Amino acid sequence: MPTLAARMSRAKPSAIMAVAEKAKQLKAAGRDIISFSIGVPNFLPGEHVYAAVRDALAKDSGQYGSNRGADALLDAFLLHLEGTGLGGYTRKNVATGIGAKHVLYNLAEALLDPGDTIAFAVPYWTTYVDIAEIVDAKMRLMPCPASQNYKLTPAQLDAALPGVKVFLFNNPNNPTGMVYTKDEIAALADVLVKHPDVWIVCDDIYNRMVFDGIGYHNFVNARPELRERTIHVDSISKTYGMPGWRVGFIAAPEQVAQAFVTLNSNHITNIPEIVTAAAVAALGGPQDVPTQKRAEFQSKRDQVLAVMNSIPGVICPRPQGAFYVFPDISCAFGKRHGDRRIANDVDLCNALLEDKGVACVPGSAFGEPNALRISYTCPTEQLPEGLKRFREFFAELK
Repeated sequence: MPTLAARMSRAKPSAIMAVAEKAKQLKAAGRDIISFSIGVPNFLPGEHVYAAVRDALAKDSGQYGSNRGADALLDAFLLHLEGTGLGGYTRKNVATGIGAKHVLYNLAEALLDPGDTIAFAVPYWTTYVDIAEIVDAKMRLMPCPASQNYKLTPAQLDAALPGVKVFLFNNPNNPTGMVYTKDEIAALADVLVKHPDVWIVCDDIYNRMVFDGIGYHNFVNARPELRERTIHVDSISKTYGMPGWRVGFIAAPEQVAQAFVTLNSNHITNIPEIVTAAAVAALGGPQDVPTQKRAEFQSKRDQVLAVMNSIPGVICPRPQGAFYVFPDISCAFGKRHGDRRIANDVDLCNALLEDKGVACVPGSAFGEPNALRISYTCPTEQLPEGLKRFREFFAELK
């Protein structure tokens, strides 16, 4: 019998989706489940987006589109970039993909040969490891525990970069919600200048979801000479409540953007016309929905953080973006909840789900087994009850 390609032995299903599926099964069986698992915004875009879609449906050509993306979409993204402080790009520097995950995979194909090394901080988004393994790249991981607020230091970065082909940087961060300050970005940028042979991929998809007035900052503004080897990744998923529409972007040096377009011509051909219209409307239309949701998520962050800080032994650095909290819950290891012994983060998340009906993702899925991830995008009315159950669980440990 023929065999699958060797790369399929390295491809793994999403650990996050596994938790979500288990929670879904319990809910279908009649259990009262509150999910803090999947990182979806759980809101819908403004009515102007749907109006644009209806208009596009009436005018749909049914034809192939541009491998790079429709001009209207490229221009809308360029204006969006300017709003984040990243001006100076043209259509030749940008391209579109089927969501940020596809964008990151395309970049891995474009930048990494088998055996090349990609470096990124731990905790990391699970897909970073999955993609690196599929393209047969080596990984250089930089541990950033709760004791250093889950943030990468300049010294760590400087020590890790020799021999690295790609540095992948996520800010605001999933799973921790941490956001680097302007000074922290500048310090890391100073290190990157010293390593001119490294591509810099910035996963910026939460750049409009930043709290406490600290703002989003980037390496290119800190050190403009980094523009020639920095690639920015963005999408409409988180900011506009449109994860299912699957639209992602890059802004990059022209040769990288052109390589991306070439891959699109072989992978996806184009973003559909209807989806393009929705994305253009989201980026270029009224921004009241994302502005309102950012304020709502900041309030939810405060609620979650207050509960984490009230639980003895739990350590939780203060997140300032995205919609995640990533507490260190290792204080529970070795204890029991009822008849269950909690040996690790997976045991804790299983017990929390089965005993309390609260779904969280084990930190080991993100490379940090001392923690778990809480995504607080659940319906607002569910959050207090979910947090109450979470606190009760820890109070019942013996």
